[in-house]
Amino acid sequence: MKFKAFLTDNGVSLLDRRFLPALEKMGKICHLFLTRDHAFFLHNLLSTDGIQSIAQFRKQALFDDYRISSQNEDRIAFAFDISLLLRAVRSSVSICSEFGAAPAPANRLQIKLVKKLPPNCTQPMPFLTFETKGYKSAVIQDVPISKPLSRAQVLELQATLDAAQDLPRTLVQVPDLNRLQNFVDRMKHVGDLLNVTISKYGNLHLQISTTLITLGAEFRKLLVVGDKAQAPSEDRDLSAQTRSERAIAMGDAQSVQVSVRHFSKSLQCHLAKPDCAFYGIAPQGACLTVIFQFFVPGTRLTDKSISLHCRLPVLDPGSS
Repeated sequence: MKFKAFLTDNGVSLLDRRFLPALEKMGKICHLFLTRDHAFFLHNLLSTDGIQSIAQFRKQALFDDYRISSQNEDRIAFAFDISLLLRAVRSSVSICSEFGAAPAPANRLQIKLVKKLPPNCTQPMPFLTFETKGYKSAVIQDVPISKPLSRAQVLELQATLDAAQDLPRTLVQVPDLNRLQNFVDRMKHVGDLLNVTISKYGNLHLQISTTLITLGAEFRKLLVVGDKAQAPSEDRDLSAQTRSERAIAMGDAQSVQVSVRHFSKSLQCHLAKPDCAFYGIAPQGACLTVIFQFFVPGTRLTDKSISLHCRLPVLDPGSS
């Protein structure tokens, strides 16, 4: 199997300043899944433990002169330590800036898969190598990776990825993630379990309860994508909790219980600088889905070359 490409300036900016810092908050170990047309950064897709995150890029969003080949339909996947990759990217960017006076494209940043024999080892090991070529010299940085996934593992990864792309039938838009983050920061000191209710009326209700205290917040009249309904007029005089309970009883809302830690961790995706986020509950309350939307710079049009979403495991079957 072979892979090599040049990181574009936009690709370096996306990884260095936005996505890798966000993904690092999701977990230390990540899978990079490369196909003919896309690059995926995946957390916990082959595990049921912890929050799943999926960052998808069209190859043109990150790379130039992209070349990949394998006996598995030109698909390659492997695990790596995100902090090491981020360090290599930032170091390479620093070196490229020092070589800034070099004639273009002399200071381009190449990335490729290689096998090398590390010191004190008898077997070659796989690495993701960054090579920065200056006018008179080149600097090479090796990021250790796992053994590439087998054909069966890649097929399993692809099947899980395909299943993870299914959207909830109702999504509500949360334009201000900072307000949500501030509320969850206060919640973390109250308890560990968070009840999340999403209704077709455009309401997002969060509540955490202990034997001593109940703390909640409701975001109302949010933009709804998918199945929607008109809120009953009498709801305006009810409490947030009662409104949520009535909507569930009428089949117009779903509720699940998730970890406060997982919910807070998903909000760290704001480091990727999304323009807004959508929350939804999968059918049968299988998971809580958070989809981050990115706009083409200077417009309100969705940038279809990049996407990011998280799936939070449910701690209670919930109700629907």
